[in-house]
Amino acid sequence: MSAEEKIISSEILSVEGIEVIYDESILGVSDISLKVLKGEIVAILGANGAGKSTTMKAISGIAVTERARVSKGDIKFKGNSVLNIAPHKLAHKNIVHVLEGRRVFEHLTVEENLKSGTFLHRPTRAQMNSEIDQIYHWFPRLKDKRKTLAGLTSGGEQQMLAIGRALLTKPELVLLDEPSMGLAPILMQEIFSIISQLNKENDVSFLVAEQNIHLSLRHAHRAYLIESGKVALSGTAKELSAREDLHQIYLGVEEVL
Repeated sequence: MSAEEKIISSEILSVEGIEVIYDESILGVSDISLKVLKGEIVAILGANGAGKSTTMKAISGIAVTERARVSKGDIKFKGNSVLNIAPHKLAHKNIVHVLEGRRVFEHLTVEENLKSGTFLHRPTRAQMNSEIDQIYHWFPRLKDKRKTLAGLTSGGEQQMLAIGRALLTKPELVLLDEPSMGLAPILMQEIFSIISQLNKENDVSFLVAEQNIHLSLRHAHRAYLIESGKVALSGTAKELSAREDLHQIYLGVEEVL
């Protein structure tokens, strides 16, 4: 097998020149191509309105629920096109999308939220408890709040809960949209450290859409910088971190951490 064939065989996600249109008239993104290899953390960087969330929603199929469609290009998961596949069916193919805004069931407890994430593969009670205990191992804060209504927990805890619930679907690829949004720097660091730990220990691949350049590049293997619906730059995290002009290209990004 050639080096090129080895690279292709390890691709878990391939986004090939997609264009996304809302309401048949509004251009969301015009030309996005990217890939995620098995076991990678890949960051999509960009300012507000650059097209990060639209790209993520196109991949997960959620764009259709917002009157959007992929009008050009293709999206492949493990070599097979997943265009026009409903989000719940993609979940059965082991893709899960954690939307921005910490979407949790506010009137259920933390543990009840986690239990809802296990329904996809219908474990036994013993298996479910074991899987939830593993989430508590990764997110100790959640164990302390297991009986608390999710709506009464902090923003950081809700973000951890949303990620933990997604992991209980047993994904191969996790799409994380703005996981650090609205969080204090110490919580941003904690969440990204846990993502790195999950990636190393469980070989879960992550595609993370973020505005925070430094935090993302510190934990990602590779990154794509999106500007006005197109990929403006791409490379390894080390390569992009070394660019002195990155913030000039990436105008309007808050420089933190």
